[in-house]
Amino acid sequence: MIWLELLVVLVCIFVGARLGGIALGTVAAIGLVVLVFAFGLPPGMPPRTVLGMILAVITAAATMQAAGGLDYLIVIADRSLRVWPAGITLIAPIIAYVLTLAAGTGHIIYALLPVIAEVSRNAGVRPERPLSIATIASQQAITASPISAATVALLGLMTPAGISLQSILLICIPATFLGSLLGAFAVLWRGPELKDDPIYKDRLAKG
Repeated sequence: MIWLELLVVLVCIFVGARLGGIALGTVAAIGLVVLVFAFGLPPGMPPRTVLGMILAVITAAATMQAAGGLDYLIVIADRSLRVWPAGITLIAPIIAYVLTLAAGTGHIIYALLPVIAEVSRNAGVRPERPLSIATIASQQAITASPISAATVALLGLMTPAGISLQSILLICIPATFLGSLLGAFAVLWRGPELKDDPIYKDRLAKG
């Protein structure tokens, strides 16, 4: 029986992820109905503490954006990216990581992607190198940010086991930051150099 229940959960996750958006919540609700009424599982209480924490985090992030805090962070990140253009593959993931860590949301990286692409092209660096690892570093920082919804939800799950926010951050911050740096070194020589790429040279010649 437990394997059928697990199958329902996995199917709901797969279908919801494929459909995306609000469908993820809708499919999850359908899965819950199936588990409760078809399999007779008792419904649990809503996680009020976790929901309250997530609401507080989202409110704080929205306030920072309304006050111009996110725009200020983007300006600082833009300037930092242009300090060492040749090393953009190493600099971009660090800046993306710190920015997401401070903001608590990975959406902030969207404003940086055009800047990373521009700086890397001007420096003759393949844009896919810094763009790919900067995006990954940003997502890694979400799990290490003390004000992200993911960390707050994890804290709500771990608190009954006596695990504090400090313990989570002591593990997540070094692990994700080091992983992002290793990822940057892994893509440092990915693909041919921009000046040697036949497709890029052809497009450049065509304007």
